[in-house]
Amino acid sequence: MEGAGERSLAEPDSQGSAATGEDIEIVVNVGGVRQVLYGDLLSQYPETRLAELINCLAGGYDTIFSLCDDYDPGKREFYFDRDPDAFKCVIEVYYFGEVHMKKGICPICFKNEMDFWKVDLKFLDDCCKSHLSEKREELEEIARRVQLILDDLGVDAAEGRWRRCQKCVWKFLEKPESSCPARVVAVLSFLLILVSSVVMCMGTIPELQVVDAEGNRVEHPTLENVETACIGWFTLEYLLRLFSSPNKLHFALSFMNIVDVLAILPFYVSLTLTHLGARMMELTNVQQAVQALRIMRIARIFKLARHSSGLQTLTYALKRSFKELGLLLMYLAVGIFVFSALGYTMEQSHPETLFKSIPQSFWWAIITMTTVGYGDIYPKTTLGKLNAAISFLCGVIAIALPIHPIINNFVRYYNKQRVLETAAKHELELMELNSISAGEGKPGGSRSDLDTLPPETAVKEVPSWGSRLKLSHSDTFIPLLTEEKHHRTRLQSCK
Repeated sequence: MEGAGERSLAEPDSQGSAATGEDIEIVVNVGGVRQVLYGDLLSQYPETRLAELINCLAGGYDTIFSLCDDYDPGKREFYFDRDPDAFKCVIEVYYFGEVHMKKGICPICFKNEMDFWKVDLKFLDDCCKSHLSEKREELEEIARRVQLILDDLGVDAAEGRWRRCQKCVWKFLEKPESSCPARVVAVLSFLLILVSSVVMCMGTIPELQVVDAEGNRVEHPTLENVETACIGWFTLEYLLRLFSSPNKLHFALSFMNIVDVLAILPFYVSLTLTHLGARMMELTNVQQAVQALRIMRIARIFKLARHSSGLQTLTYALKRSFKELGLLLMYLAVGIFVFSALGYTMEQSHPETLFKSIPQSFWWAIITMTTVGYGDIYPKTTLGKLNAAISFLCGVIAIALPIHPIINNFVRYYNKQRVLETAAKHELELMELNSISAGEGKPGGSRSDLDTLPPETAVKEVPSWGSRLKLSHSDTFIPLLTEEKHHRTRLQSCK
């Protein structure tokens, strides 16, 4: 039987020996889809898997089955258990010299298909590479979130008491979802931010102010005491977070932490100037400096972004919409210059004109194009009113055009964050289920695995899930969860 098999394999090869490699026809069956390819077409890229099929018959069964899943010697047909839709896209490289990914195909899975067919990623079109990069970033973000949760759940017995205390404080202040007391502290901090902002506004109401010894109106002592209490809480919170931060430099340079410093710093600078500045400067200069620093207290309202995912999403959407915002400002700038110049020219014939100069007309153009219309400056001639109507309509159009992309960026990022959060939670649930099945001796593993783990791995009970999972087969995996090579789980699939 083996001799017959060798003869059946060699016969087609000997019949085709007279033909050159360029005249050979290769029949491939990918996922049930049969395709005939020609040697002259495949030989353009000899390093690809399909090109290697041209000369693989001479190497015997070992060479053939190292390239394909099955082979029919009678039909000279190679069988591949791969995605036929992705294959139709991959073979475009032989016809057009580039690969386009169809809509609906997972970018990560398509990249793995290209790796299987040994087609370099440089042939992938730039528009498709952007989708691949975006999907990679999503998977890395999921892996990062899962790893952070695992790090929080894991307790390393080798760490000292001081390090464990730092981690507990950091988790308590930075992760409100970790426990009920942490959630209470987060809500309290949120309320104190609102209280301090309200107190700052109420302090400017004349009826709530008192007269000091010099006859100047100052804030009511009760409001000052409330603000002092709020600043004390903010200071304590910042120092505890700085003390427990794993990376002090990164913490100090973070934008939100800089906002925290700007929110509490004016209070202490004002306190210093009030008690010590009078000896070095005149009292009037000290009071002016204190008033200027009090204005900086508005920075504390930005602390709300730390406790609001909606504000964080809005900030990210605006950051991603710089191009659209730039177009909006450019449209408005051009319209303001044009319509202010026209308005100034048309209104010069009126004896009681309010358009004294073109720079002064800029203010009229701004409030008109933005549909505010204070009424302090308005045209009085017929041509001026016509110019105002046109500028109003152009302003509405100029503002409306870039708004839709900005809203799309906001919705896309908000939905993406929700999907990533759900995917990370599902990943943890699946890891926990696999860990339980491993402990019960099911196909996912056995309890004896715990006894064979090294001591440094056994002390981290929860993170050790990732190293003992019997994961389901798929094409891709998240390499950031563990250094060991394993297949992706079902819930990690990006489809």
